[in-house]
Amino acid sequence: MAVNKNALIRYKTIDQCLRNTLKKWTLNDLLVACSDALYEFEGKHSDVSKRTLQLDLQLMRSDKLGYNAPIEVYERKYYRYADPDYSITKLPLKKDDVHLIKEAVAVLKQFKDFSLFSDIQGMIHRIEGSVLGAEDAGKTIIHFDKNEHLKGLAHINTCYQAIKEERVLTIVYQSFKASEAYSRILHPQFLKEYNNRWFLFALEKHRLITLALDRIQEIQLCTSEPYRDAALDPDRYFKNVVGATVHNRRPIRIQFKADAKMSPYIATKPFHSTQRLLHTDETGSIFNIFVIPNFELERLFLGYANHLEILKPERFRQRIAEQLKQAAALYS
Repeated sequence: MAVNKNALIRYKTIDQCLRNTLKKWTLNDLLVACSDALYEFEGKHSDVSKRTLQLDLQLMRSDKLGYNAPIEVYERKYYRYADPDYSITKLPLKKDDVHLIKEAVAVLKQFKDFSLFSDIQGMIHRIEGSVLGAEDAGKTIIHFDKNEHLKGLAHINTCYQAIKEERVLTIVYQSFKASEAYSRILHPQFLKEYNNRWFLFALEKHRLITLALDRIQEIQLCTSEPYRDAALDPDRYFKNVVGATVHNRRPIRIQFKADAKMSPYIATKPFHSTQRLLHTDETGSIFNIFVIPNFELERLFLGYANHLEILKPERFRQRIAEQLKQAAALYS
């Protein structure tokens, strides 16, 4: 059942009032308390109607939100909890809730050695201790592919905070192609992970560039110029590519055929969100995708070399064919 923010504020306020047994609470008292709480949280007057409050009390008494609050009326006008120790903040968890929390904690623990998530370690331990209990310190069921020893992971926090706080960075960087490292002033925009490798996308002057975090040698804040925001949406920016390399080109339609053995796998794990099945028979299936060709896409196709053939366009087909010839030559 969906509950809006104002309703949650009212439930919490009613709960605080009824837990205060030093005062006798009438319906009008509860109305004033809820209105004051809404003003405190929202910064504007919001009078609560008597009908709204009565519906709140009815809902808190019910099982719709899982409260089952023991709210009773005494002396024909005052409200209280029949159990003075009751509170909606101390509800016992249902068995299904505990299972869901177990799964969530298991996922969070996969990031225990990842610097960006170090602050949640205390929270995880508190959840395990207070909710799950000692008997649940068991085996891992969900495992993520990760490598804590990758170079560059130490830079993630600095980049993340700089993006969040809109700060400029001075980065000493050496690409694989460069003979030596050099310093550059960058305006970080967002981070992206692909295939267990992290990349920083940043503005350098007026162009967006991509830096692999494992090629960064030094990084520090720069205060000599104001931050510029490119106002980019990562989902839109990567819409037409596989991986992290985005070229300033139009996407093209790539058609390929997978053999019968590999077709079901590719059908259930598409290369890209635009993938469509065109034809299938006993020899295999023909698919197409609408993407911008890049290094990562080529590596993806080459990984299925003996199960897949590029059909169109001819230029991309020849590029993959040439790389396959070079690879075969290494074993000739």
